[in-house]
Parts: sequence; C-alpha cells; structure tokens
Amino acid sequence: MAITNFIPTVWSETLATALDQRYIGVANCNRSFEGDIREKGARVKICGVGAVTVGDYTKNTDMNNPETLSDTARELVIDQAKYFNFQIDDIDRAQATPVLMSEAMRVAAAALANTADAYVFGLYGEAGTTVSNAAATADNIMDDLIRARTILYGKGVGDTSDIVMEVSPEVAALILKAKIALSTDNGEALEAGCLGSIGGCKVYVSPNIVTESDGGVTYHKCLVRTKRAIAFAEQLSEIDAYRPEKRFADAVKGLHLYGAKTVYPEEVVLLDLGIAAA
Repeated sequence: MAITNFIPTVWSETLATALDQRYIGVANCNRSFEGDIREKGARVKICGVGAVTVGDYTKNTDMNNPETLSDTARELVIDQAKYFNFQIDDIDRAQATPVLMSEAMRVAAAALANTADAYVFGLYGEAGTTVSNAAATADNIMDDLIRARTILYGKGVGDTSDIVMEVSPEVAALILKAKIALSTDNGEALEAGCLGSIGGCKVYVSPNIVTESDGGVTYHKCLVRTKRAIAFAEQLSEIDAYRPEKRFADAVKGLHLYGAKTVYPEEVVLLDLGIAAA
C-alpha cells in the first residue's frame, strides 16, 4: 500500500514549523538572508553599508558635500547538508499512518534542530571578546554575566532586549542557585529554552552548548550576543515519500541545507566558564 496521506508541501511546512519551535541558537540568529538555496556550497551574499558621519549644522552655512558611503559584502556559505530517512512498517502502521507520520516528522525536526543549534554554538571561537572563569560558581556567576553585558554596552549595543545569553544546563543551575531574580512573563515562558531575563537580557538554556573537559574541569562555551551578530540561512530542499524496495513500509527522506556566519564578531562575547566535576 502506498503512502496515501503524504503531500510534500504540507509535510515540508509542518517540518519547517516544528524546526522553528525547537530552535534556540538558530532562533537567536539573523535569518533575513534566507532565499532559494538548492544545494550544498551555495553562497548567500550579505550586504551592508559603512558608518555615516554626523556634523555640526550652522544656520545660513552650506553643509559639506554628501559623502559616498562605503559598502561591505560578506558571503555566508551553505556548508552543511543533513538528511533524515525513516520508515514505518505496514504492520506497525496499521490504520494510523497520519498519526505515526506526524510524530515521526516531529522527532525528525527535533533531531535536525539540535544538530543545527550545535553548529551555531560551535562558532564560539569567532567571538570578538572572551570572558574566562576557570572556577565558575553560584557566588561569581553574576559577575561574569554583568561583565559580558558591559562589554557589549561598550561596543555600542544599547538595547538590552536585543542581547541574549545562551548557557548550558549546568551554568543555568549556577544562575538559579545564585538566587538571581529572573523576570519572566507568559511570552517568555512560551519560547523554547527561555529561562527568564537578567537586566533585560533573555537567558536561554541549551544542551547543545559546546563543552570541553580538561583536568577534571568542564569548560562551557556560553555566548552573550546580539540577535544580528550571527547570520543563519537554511532550506529544506527535498522531502520525498517512497516505498523501500525490500520492505512493506512507508518511508520519508528529507534534506536540510544550511550555513551560518558571524557577521558582527564584536557583538559576540564568549563566556568560557569552568565547572569542576562534582
């Protein structure tokens, strides 16, 4: 029996929606550059303009000639190609194809989202500034968060609502143990991974934060950044339903293409926090 409840466009939209609901690191990126990405190796051009000079105006005096703005262009390379490929046996499926397929697509979306988030967090080495603490504790974690936020203020980032803090579950535990007053509302509670806000900056918890162990200490590569600092572009380029030749089963395979680039490294602070093994 062939798949009778499979409509590629509908499943593609369902998977894309499920991905968006699972994203944490990707959700905090600038995704304005997504377009018609068809294959790995595609390039997305990110254009910008240079600084604008501000001068003093004097009444009845000519202004300077208009300046010519310099433009900048960076390329975001789609260098990641991930796939899923699962089947549901006819016996297991029984009469519940739509239900099983929906659940399977949800699980596939979660796996793809975790992989993409890990990729974004893996860009921590491109941060413009690093705040290091080899012995992070509940007593000093707030100092590190404030220091990172202050660094961004010094870079000209004045809107705290544009700053996000992304931490590992272990660092989140230190924040909670520190009894820091986290402001929350219903809107924040609905966001994936949002713990609350500190000083107007939202704090997100993700198990995909990069960690490295050294001598009994695990270093958590947490990020404090603006939402425009890292650009991310993706495309669900293929979603196909088929019947495996050697099985009585319905199968679905899909291809997820994406790439990311740190566009404003000066607006990314790496919190390199060491936590000793218990």
